[in-house]
Amino acid sequence: MRHLLRFVFIISVLLVQAIASDVPEKRPYVILISLDGFRWDYLDRGITPNLMALADEGARALSLQPAFPSLTFPNHYTIATGLYPQNHGLIDNVFRNPYSGKHYSMYDTTTVRDDYWYGGETLWVTARKNGLKSASYFWVGSETHLPYKHPDYYKNYDGSIRHDKRVDEIARWLQLPRDKRPQLIFLYFSDVDTYGHRSGPDGASLNKAVAKVDSSIGYLRSRLNEIGMKDSINIIVVSDHGMTSTEGKKVIALSDLFAVERYKMEVHSTVAHIYIKNPQQAKQLYKQIKEKENGFRVFLHDEVPRYWHFSRHPFIGDLVLVADMGNFLVKDKEEKSRREKRKPKGMHGYDTFELDMHGLFVAAGPAFKQGYRLGTLQNVDIYPLVCKILNIIPNQKIDGRLERIEAVLKPVE
Repeated sequence: MRHLLRFVFIISVLLVQAIASDVPEKRPYVILISLDGFRWDYLDRGITPNLMALADEGARALSLQPAFPSLTFPNHYTIATGLYPQNHGLIDNVFRNPYSGKHYSMYDTTTVRDDYWYGGETLWVTARKNGLKSASYFWVGSETHLPYKHPDYYKNYDGSIRHDKRVDEIARWLQLPRDKRPQLIFLYFSDVDTYGHRSGPDGASLNKAVAKVDSSIGYLRSRLNEIGMKDSINIIVVSDHGMTSTEGKKVIALSDLFAVERYKMEVHSTVAHIYIKNPQQAKQLYKQIKEKENGFRVFLHDEVPRYWHFSRHPFIGDLVLVADMGNFLVKDKEEKSRREKRKPKGMHGYDTFELDMHGLFVAAGPAFKQGYRLGTLQNVDIYPLVCKILNIIPNQKIDGRLERIEAVLKPVE
């Protein structure tokens, strides 16, 4: 009798496990995809059937407004943290700590992986705090050397890895046992930004890049279908910024405005930071530059337009110069000569209220309304949106606001 009861018990356990394995996945999943430099209106060129299908099945915004400055690294980290650059600290692609002299550069792997520069709380850290696993196939801030500051699974950036290899790895992550499977996944493609710079926003090679990333979205959806998770995944496709043409625009040398050798500064194409410890000297230089203001704007640290949310952080210059749309800022005449000979045909980093700087927002999945359209969204609100979908408690000290974006979601039943 005892053996019979034991046999019945074992059979019962096996039956329960078998039934459980056939139950559809009910936990929420999010794949957040960035198409670097994908301007909001590229979607209407008739070359993105997969993105358009995604938009028809879900929600599409007119555009996605980036944080200032409209550059790659600050905005990917804004999306990840729900903070403006002045509050998360990644204020540019290249900048310095004016007090220690320590530099950050997107081109330097050592600084990119140095946790010193990254403030705020990322979505993958928030997920971990709430008991969820996360994964990243390239995202700014995901490679930091502190193990508790990066996703459970992540890849160090290598732009040479083919799109299909990235997608296949995501499919593999989603087939891990449930207790090891990430519910939040990040994916990044750089092609559109690369060719937007090379050929401009209307170039033939740019359109090929747009078609390529669209094809990769299609491949991702087919792989999700193969593993039986297409209807369980919320896909959010965004871009960090747009792109504008530089045709007929000018290169401005700061040495034509003032004696650059007297000051510490950082100049990165569209934004220049000048560091001056003495407030009176800062005001004097401001007046001097203001008199020559042409093709750019100059601001004292505390007088940067409030709508840019770009004045609080101590790494922001005492004077901030911002190029007008399509123009470039360089330090001196020698650099001006080099830039004029090799000027990109497309550029970003300008005023975020310029529509050319706006990016893409398309999302579909079980959490999203179908065929829903709305106006311009702000990328700082992506963080609370993802937290809402995953049903996790967000960091409370953020700039993002769920109420500005939650209209894309289905009502809670």
